[in-house]
Parts: sequence; structure tokens; C-alpha cells
Amino acid sequence: MLAIIIPFYKLTFFEATLQSLANQTDKRFKVYIGDDASSEDCTFLLQKFEEHFDFIYHRFETNLGGTSLTQQWERCIALSKNEEWLMILGDDDVLGENVVEEFYKQYHYFQNSSNVVRFATQSIDNINKKVSKVFLHPVWEQAATSFYRKFKGLSRSSLSEYIFTRNSFTKFHFKNYPLAWHSDDLAWIDFSNKKPIYSINEAIISINVSDLSLSGMNTNLNLKNEASLQFYEDIIRNKLSQFSKKQSLDLLMRYEIEIKEIRKVKISEWLLLLKGYIKNFQLISFLKLTRRILISL
Repeated sequence: MLAIIIPFYKLTFFEATLQSLANQTDKRFKVYIGDDASSEDCTFLLQKFEEHFDFIYHRFETNLGGTSLTQQWERCIALSKNEEWLMILGDDDVLGENVVEEFYKQYHYFQNSSNVVRFATQSIDNINKKVSKVFLHPVWEQAATSFYRKFKGLSRSSLSEYIFTRNSFTKFHFKNYPLAWHSDDLAWIDFSNKKPIYSINEAIISINVSDLSLSGMNTNLNLKNEASLQFYEDIIRNKLSQFSKKQSLDLLMRYEIEIKEIRKVKISEWLLLLKGYIKNFQLISFLKLTRRILISL
């Protein structure tokens, strides 16, 4: 069984999200809505959909997403029962009508072979009425390779387009970065647990990216920069072996750039970079790093 978890806070596009659930051609799912002490009442909307799909609504008395978005995700997941597969759906994102149908139709392909399933996506700016192309993915792909394609700007990725096993979530949980920025990127590498991601390109999820969405805002760049720095440090320390030499060198350079966006590089960070460059030795890159270290010191 599939649990669709919705951490609710904004009403603006929520009706379209609920309508997309009502439109599903396969109703084998249960929805759990966790209201993050929002000032916007959604119960009148929920009444319209009581006969269209199975859901449980719970209002939390304290706001948590304002301080830790990942902890809000996790307490919403805790509302669910024993469903084997979980999806966290944004309150402004929209499922194509055949998303659940295709999940079950293709289930026998990825059962026991993957812990993470994703769908084709397109981003929609509902404010400026812009729609992106549809992003498709290799049917089978290692999580590190998938992230590297996003890193290079060849793909996109966001929380709502993934379904993952409860077991993988229970084992790893979400890393608590500021604004949950990159928390999903790390999760797919962790949750996949060295199994490939399985992609369903026959169904599309529309992701809202506008000035009202976290991804589209530019008023929180300092927190995003801090989250990016923490994320790339975690990748360098713990995940670099999952990437090729070229990919690793690109990630090492990005980590250095992320630091310099905020402040000077510390000696401990130079040592971490040096270790990474030695493990992925390439003479020119190593010499350039050495020069940068000497100039800094």
C-alpha cells in the first residue's frame, strides 16, 4: 500500500493538489495531511474531497516547519500506519492522473530491486504562467549518477516526485539542513542504499516553482548557501567513493566554492580537500589546489 504524506502550510494551490489526488485512476493509496499550525484553514477544502479519496487530517498545535522543515516531514510521516511505500507531496504540487496507476502497474519491475522510485516531472510557475519541458530519466540509474546529472544542470529533482520504502526512511531519515535545502538530494543517495533508482516516465508530476515556493524564493539565499555548504561537506566526507574520479573532482571544487561564497577556507577544510584530491589524484588539479592552499596560507 502507498501512503501519500502532505505537510500542509499554504492554501494558495492546495485545491489543485487535492484535485489531482481525486483524479487518480487508481485509488490504492491513503493520504495523511499534517497541518503545520498554519494560519490558513484548509478544512473547508477537505470537506469537498471526503468522498473522493481516503485521507486523515491532523492539525499540529505548534509550527515546526519554520525551524526545521525535515522534522515537519518526519512528524507527518509518523501519522501514517504501516504502508510499505511513502511519498511526501508538496501542498502546491500536482500528480498526473495515472501516477498511482503506473506505480502499481510497474511494481513487479522494481519490487525488491529498488528502494527509491521517481516519476517524470515538469516545473510550473503558476504566478508567471510558465511551464518547463518534461524531464525524463533513465529507467535504472545509480543515485550518485542521478544527483550528478542534476549537479551539472542536465536534470532536475525535488521531493514530491519520489516514492521510497518505509524501511529505507526508518534506517536513514532526512538530514536536517537549513530550509531542508539538499535534504532530499542526500536522502535519495542514502535511501537507495546502493540499489539503483527506478524511474517511471509514463506519468508526470508537476512541481510548482514560483516566488511563493521555497525553491523559487531569493530572499533566503544565506540559509540556502549554508545548507549547500553542509551538504557538500557531507558528500566529500561520506559519499565521494560513490562518484567517478571526474565527478569527485567537480564536487571537491564545488565544495571549495561554496565555502568561499561565505568566508575564507579553514585549515581543516583545506586538509579535507587535500585528502579528496589525493584519493582522486590528477596532477594538474592537484597542483592547482596546492597553489590555492599556499596563497591562502
